[in-house]
Amino acid sequence: MNISESPPTSSTIFQPSWLTWASRMALWTALILMVFHFVVYGVYALSLLTFPFDYDQGEGFELNDTILLSQGQSPYRDNEAFPFYASNYPPLYHVILIPFAWLFGAQYWYGRLIGFTATLITGGAIAYAVYRETRHRPVSLLAGMAFFASNYIYHIGPLFRQHISMVMLETLAVVVIASLDRLDTPENTRARRRIIRLSLLLLLMAGFTKQLAIITCGAVLGWLLLRGVKRAILYSVGFGFIAGGIFLLINLSTEGQWWINIIAANVNGYIMSQFTGLLSQFVGLHGAILIPSLLLVLYELYVDRLSVYSVWFVAAAVGSALAGKWGAGDSYFATLIAATCVLAGIFTGRSLRRGWRVPSRLQVIGGRLGAMAAPLIGLSALCLFCLYGLAVFKIHLDQPLMNTLAGILKLQSNTKFSQFYDGAGWTMGYATIGQIPSPQDTANGWQIVALVKDDPRPILSEEAAFSFRSGKPVITNPTQLLNLYNNGLYDPAALVKMVEAQAFGAVIFRARFYPPPILEAVDRAYKVQAIIPMNGYEYTILIPNPEWNPR
Repeated sequence: MNISESPPTSSTIFQPSWLTWASRMALWTALILMVFHFVVYGVYALSLLTFPFDYDQGEGFELNDTILLSQGQSPYRDNEAFPFYASNYPPLYHVILIPFAWLFGAQYWYGRLIGFTATLITGGAIAYAVYRETRHRPVSLLAGMAFFASNYIYHIGPLFRQHISMVMLETLAVVVIASLDRLDTPENTRARRRIIRLSLLLLLMAGFTKQLAIITCGAVLGWLLLRGVKRAILYSVGFGFIAGGIFLLINLSTEGQWWINIIAANVNGYIMSQFTGLLSQFVGLHGAILIPSLLLVLYELYVDRLSVYSVWFVAAAVGSALAGKWGAGDSYFATLIAATCVLAGIFTGRSLRRGWRVPSRLQVIGGRLGAMAAPLIGLSALCLFCLYGLAVFKIHLDQPLMNTLAGILKLQSNTKFSQFYDGAGWTMGYATIGQIPSPQDTANGWQIVALVKDDPRPILSEEAAFSFRSGKPVITNPTQLLNLYNNGLYDPAALVKMVEAQAFGAVIFRARFYPPPILEAVDRAYKVQAIIPMNGYEYTILIPNPEWNPR
């Protein structure tokens, strides 16, 4: 298809004042909304830095992985031997945190700080990608800020979890390799090689941060295949050889526990209602910026040629189906959100800059209507960003200025937390977090520690923070044991025996995530001492039952 740039000329540039004014108003409105969301996100992230317990279930086990690695120990162990613990995630995120563990010990703030920083880098990479393609600074800023505005990114960004670091590395890898087209000339051979190698290195790092990065790896290598079969095959083989070699080396060094805990344990059951609920919610929240993203993909498919961003977007959309797995959730859309922000930004900036490549046969459309088409599309895209900013609205009802704004808007809590409004609502798999921990939550956490710390025996807890704060070893990772048990890969007999022997000074439940035989043993050998609320959950503390008569 014969396509060419349609550069503006004195005869084609016509934009009435009302259109200029409307575009500026829409742009400023969208930017103000995104800045507001960033402030809400920043307040939330900073508040979590001082919270000394698990905010999201599983953070403490990520911290335990970091501590084990900092001590030269492997977190990939036999779950049937004391302390019945193994990690189900690759190690890179925790390896990066080792210097912090050496300096500060078992603290949550540095993992959360790294997560928050990873979102900042991701947003910056999105903004850079849009600017490089459009040379439109305000729209570039808008696209980058849109990433932070998402309710899903808001949830997972400031947590001590590895997922957002994976998204950061994926985004950097895609943005790096997207520059390949600009260097696609013989004199740039060395530069192209450096770009490809850097991108693949970032993808390798993403894969050893979390397994889900394999989707972006496939997208990048698939796009390379579209650009040159021989080159793509050579790099794919080399990439596979290096990644596979590292994988096998770790598996051998852990006597097969790496495979069991990283791969086999994550083959979970699929909950279709969880996926359909999350998909509906995702579209409701992000639908406004999905529209320009999809239009750009269709444009590249039928008019131009596919960019790596479009291929990435499609791959991430397919990969989001994994959000229906047990143990998954809204975080599985994070990569798709990053790709969406890039495409929506490029679409908007290109429209405002009249940067479309138009088929020659369509350039016969002249006059004022033709000249106004791109700016009108740009204005529409800016309005979609405004609608997105309203759809993802969230606010802390107990913070200065925010409570005043909430009063003006007549907003009240619509969540399980009395001081948090979340326009997303809730569906299965959507994280029920987002509020700022109160001083009472912190006090209640220390109350739990006080109940369990004096007994010299270890504790069996669904969250590792209570072990850390009471100076006891971390015993088990309950969701990992449940995954393995459901897949027929875990025999709980040894742990059940210890429970029945009352070898633990206390058991702490938040959601009873353990395999059924362990829960049944606890119910037999322990009794409830207290139920203490923290962060919207009821923590049940059980102590040995003196009336229990072990077999």
